[in-house]
Amino acid sequence: MRRLLTLTGLVLAATLLGGCAVTAPETDYPDRAREAIGDVTSWPALDGGEPTAYLNQLVGSSRLDALIQEALAANPNLQQTLLTLRIRRSERRQTGADRLPDLDTELTGSREEDSDTRYTGSVTVSWEADVWGRIADTYRAADLDVAEQRALYQSTRDTLASEVMDSWLQLIADRRAVDIQTQRLGTLQDNLTFVRERYRKGIGDIDDLDTARTDLASARATLAEYREDLASERRSLREMLGRSDDAEIPVPSDYPGVRVPLVDLPVQTLGRRPDLRADYIAIQAQAARTRAAYKDMLPSLDLQASLEDVATTPRQALLTAPVWSLLADLTAPLYRGGELKAAAEQAELEAAKAYQAYRETLLTAVTEVGDAIGQEQALKTRLAHTRDALASARRSLANYRRRYRAGLVTILDLLDVQEQTYDLEAQLNELTRSRLANRVDLGLALGLGVHR
Repeated sequence: MRRLLTLTGLVLAATLLGGCAVTAPETDYPDRAREAIGDVTSWPALDGGEPTAYLNQLVGSSRLDALIQEALAANPNLQQTLLTLRIRRSERRQTGADRLPDLDTELTGSREEDSDTRYTGSVTVSWEADVWGRIADTYRAADLDVAEQRALYQSTRDTLASEVMDSWLQLIADRRAVDIQTQRLGTLQDNLTFVRERYRKGIGDIDDLDTARTDLASARATLAEYREDLASERRSLREMLGRSDDAEIPVPSDYPGVRVPLVDLPVQTLGRRPDLRADYIAIQAQAARTRAAYKDMLPSLDLQASLEDVATTPRQALLTAPVWSLLADLTAPLYRGGELKAAAEQAELEAAKAYQAYRETLLTAVTEVGDAIGQEQALKTRLAHTRDALASARRSLANYRRRYRAGLVTILDLLDVQEQTYDLEAQLNELTRSRLANRVDLGLALGLGVHR
């Protein structure tokens, strides 16, 4: 009964001392973060969107799906993110151990002259009573750290999948650019042959021959550049896949179909984004750390129960009739040079910083969605005009070839039309790639994740 009264008195004393201490201020950062999403009321209009559950469902290609799965399994950066998640889980288990009692045992032996060896055995159970909930707040922060890292891991997975898709589309564009430039080179070679024959017959002049040779050499240099671009993109994709070999990556000759993702309401879209979820969880975790930091300035209550005995054998020292005792310690920080107060203020500032990081991510997300929607509409218009221009250029090229063979126009006139035609083909190729890649970027901005 006396021990019970003593413990009750210590708890009461701790409560009285704690009442005089500074308590953690209640911050509204999580509420403000939720309200910030509500401020985004609408997106720009976009027609033709299709409901899509996953990012890699935008492209119907089993070959691309295989590359994405390979990257998810072997990409070093993603694996580091996964290992960080596992580290956070271990840290959570370590933090959770503070909520449980500690059990220690000790066995010592001593011997003096003209006496038997004596053994002292003890078993001690110690536990800190979480009077103010400081340990609970610390564990809550560790638990939220795990949730934050899980969201970051998902964000990294989604981003990696989109990068593989973009790289694959770029490979197709580079291959088509090589094909277009090869056709240009063949045409210029035919022009050079035709001009050379005219020159030998005394019909043409040396300037036409030099011009044809110059354009042919320039086209060869450009083709070498395009081929290296293709090889470089292959190397980049192999790096994403986690490959260190030089195994060939097959590239289709034409673009696959890429669907336009359906644009949901902002609250749905932003709620799907794992980077925003991670930042919001970081705010909650830092709020828990702030509460724990302020509670560090409050008194702490430690309880300890011990079993101890002295005997002539180790077995008797531990298992005979030990004497037990129950102790309770009440400690309160009095003066540490402002260390605890500074730590609490720092935690509070970190919470404010986490909120601003969330706002930055939110603004970036809104900008990404708006830009992708705008690009989809602009690229659609540009593609339509470029197709019309290319059709006209091809008709004009056929006409100029007939007129040149009839001697009605110069080689420079013909080369100008040819260059314009091939330039438009190259422009159409790049616009097509940009539009398809933009749809992937739009899906990522809308929070579409990769299918496992």
